[in-house]
Amino acid sequence: MTSEPGTPTLDQLRVLLTVVEAGSFAGAARKLNRATSVISYSIANLESQLGMTLFDRESTRKPQLTEAGRMVLAEARTVASGIDGLRAKVKGMLQGLEAELHLVLDVLLPEERVVDALTSFREQFPTVSLHLHIETLGAVTKLVLDRVASIGVSGPLDGKRAEIERISIGSVKMIPVAAPGHPLALSGHNAPGASREHIQLVLTDRSPLTQGRDFAVVSSRTWRLADLGSKHMLLKAGIGWGNMPVPMISEDLKSSRLVHLHMPDAPGGDYTLDAIYRSDTPPGPAASWLIKRFEAQAKADVAR
Repeated sequence: MTSEPGTPTLDQLRVLLTVVEAGSFAGAARKLNRATSVISYSIANLESQLGMTLFDRESTRKPQLTEAGRMVLAEARTVASGIDGLRAKVKGMLQGLEAELHLVLDVLLPEERVVDALTSFREQFPTVSLHLHIETLGAVTKLVLDRVASIGVSGPLDGKRAEIERISIGSVKMIPVAAPGHPLALSGHNAPGASREHIQLVLTDRSPLTQGRDFAVVSSRTWRLADLGSKHMLLKAGIGWGNMPVPMISEDLKSSRLVHLHMPDAPGGDYTLDAIYRSDTPPGPAASWLIKRFEAQAKADVAR
């Protein structure tokens, strides 16, 4: 036995995989359209190179993997799968398909839409690596402008930027909510201006694009939060009131962990969503498909 194994060829590994799949050397020969003697010779050479016996040929009529053979088989599957994946990616690139896609999504895009789009994307483009960023407000557009992300799903921004193309993909309903014990919830129908007397929980933009600008802020008392999860948590704790996307809090409303507030000066509204990309960098096939998926979701929502 040699202490330094040789390097098997990809063909030898594929012969090994085919023998195991077919259950015999003769079966592998038929699958590969080769003589049985050629299959036996390939396996013998593989065993010689590795310095170990892969098949027990003596105690059974059909070749059975030895313990060493089972270990080599697992590695052979990994190598073959890696080669297949490499060839698929190269083929896709030769056809113009992106090798990877950097995507940034607004945190308010409903979870069910994200899961639907990305599950389908994985099935449609198994060779494209995805890099996902979650941001809010102007931070989405900033990542696309800086070419960190190829495409994004952004909420509304005041004014249009010439370097950014926008495609409408619907909206998400925002409503004001608070915990059931909050004064605004206990009062039922609130008078105009009542919301200004209580702490409003507000998402903070982490980009300079909308720095100094407020969106749907009516209270003079605000807590600024960097992420939607923290806002959700503090709302349920009764610390303040704030606007939240209906899909995210539907279960909280049903279980009365949160209450829809009735306030004439802060009724909530639709948070519009756009797919965006740089005008000088049009999306490739995979990115274009994903944008169309988001468009189809919006049309399906309207049809319901």
